[in-house]
Amino acid sequence: MRREAETPVQASAADLPEVIQTLTDAFAVDPHLDWFMRNDARREAARHAFFRMLIGQEGFPKGRIDRPASGGAAAVWMPFEWLGPMPVSEELRALPSMLNATGLARFGRLMAIRADMDHHHPLDRPHAYLWFLGVAPAAQGRGVGSALLRAAGARLDREGLPAYLETGTTRNVALYQRHGFEVISEHKARADAPTMWSMWREPQSS
Repeated sequence: MRREAETPVQASAADLPEVIQTLTDAFAVDPHLDWFMRNDARREAARHAFFRMLIGQEGFPKGRIDRPASGGAAAVWMPFEWLGPMPVSEELRALPSMLNATGLARFGRLMAIRADMDHHHPLDRPHAYLWFLGVAPAAQGRGVGSALLRAAGARLDREGLPAYLETGTTRNVALYQRHGFEVISEHKARADAPTMWSMWREPQSS
């Protein structure tokens, strides 16, 4: 899988079920999803439905999804033009899935995270936004994510395009730093929320 990730392919519509399941599994343990996802017997199914909505309605039709040819990992890149307020019609379409993901008790947490991410996301120049990078649990720690990042970094360098991401784990901060990203802010959606790091990468010359 790592070798395939060095020369990833773009996901097709036929790949979406596998991509969605990979991201669902990859983010089964994540500080921010753990904080806002519902905490009951419906949690696992709700997380899958949440990613099905995010990738099916936004990530695939509007962005770029890189993956090893045989699957098991995915990097979801969104264009700069996608950023900004979501049209009301799309907000309403997404609302049932968001409520299903959080339950009423934690819906405010999701809204707080969205507002915090929007507040800290630079919008002063075009860039590529790494929305999600996930590797199936069985393949984690084998360099698959790093291979996807190297391939994307080389592409962005050729295009002369900066990149931006957020992460909620110190381990991932170190990973992204090895691939040219630098921390530009450290913040929390609320006092009781996990820490989030915003990171930026300038295009690099060969």
